[in-house]
Amino acid sequence: MYKLRFLTAGESHGKALIGIIEGLPAGLSISSKYIDNELARRQKGFGRGGRMKIETDRAHILSGVRHGKTLGSPVSIQIENKDWQNWTEVMSSEPLVGARRNVPSPLSKTVTRPRPGHADLTGALKYNHRDIRNVLERSSARETAARVAVGAISKQLLSEFDINVMSYVSEIGGIGTQNTEHRIQNTDIKSIRSMFNKAEKSEVRCPDNETEKKIIQKIKKAMKHGDTLGGVFGVVVTGVPAGLGSYSQWDRKLEAKWMRYYIVGARGPVPMKRRVDFTVKPIMQEGSKAE
Repeated sequence: MYKLRFLTAGESHGKALIGIIEGLPAGLSISSKYIDNELARRQKGFGRGGRMKIETDRAHILSGVRHGKTLGSPVSIQIENKDWQNWTEVMSSEPLVGARRNVPSPLSKTVTRPRPGHADLTGALKYNHRDIRNVLERSSARETAARVAVGAISKQLLSEFDINVMSYVSEIGGIGTQNTEHRIQNTDIKSIRSMFNKAEKSEVRCPDNETEKKIIQKIKKAMKHGDTLGGVFGVVVTGVPAGLGSYSQWDRKLEAKWMRYYIVGARGPVPMKRRVDFTVKPIMQEGSKAE
């Protein structure tokens, strides 16, 4: 039985990001174009930072694939950081000339003030860093590009079994859609696919046009005040076979396996406060009507 496992490496302003995934079966067709399309989707969205204007992410498969087919060995992917050219000295792997041990150098753009809500303080304390840049460069959301690349390969594996993963935004900054078709409790496959297609065309991945306009205005207001907004998004997986996980033990349940990854293992896909709700069947109704 194959067990997928992935690792990522690299810093936000380093030379590149690396993603490694192992456990893939041999003979799986891998499309670099598909990975690039997923990376391009990651860079979209209203209100994105200036970094997205600098980078044009492309996946370079370094190992594990030959002539478009996996070999059964680990697959490694590299994503170059174009912004590295502006940080060659600051993020150099070589020691700074004349630098003293444990004494920050002016050339390193030292950061000493931790940001609220980030990993800065805990990371500096845990690894005894005097320069918080050593923490924020790795805990940056830029690292998620490597995860997207690895996820794109995983989605190609799932597609072999006609399993598809779709997502959309239902609420940002307290503004959400009231359309029942756009709620996570909806289990009609055609409606879900239609909702996903609409989300793909939206600047904020919201399938409802009127809600999208209100959300954009809310984002503009937050940007003007230098603030941020929280939100809610849904993930829908279709074609999942019955029998995944087990009721026999709490740690074998599907929700438990997901939470183990989400909270204990990966600490969530993005560095922010979060909450997870699971919905397999409609919950906004009487129990007698739920199957």
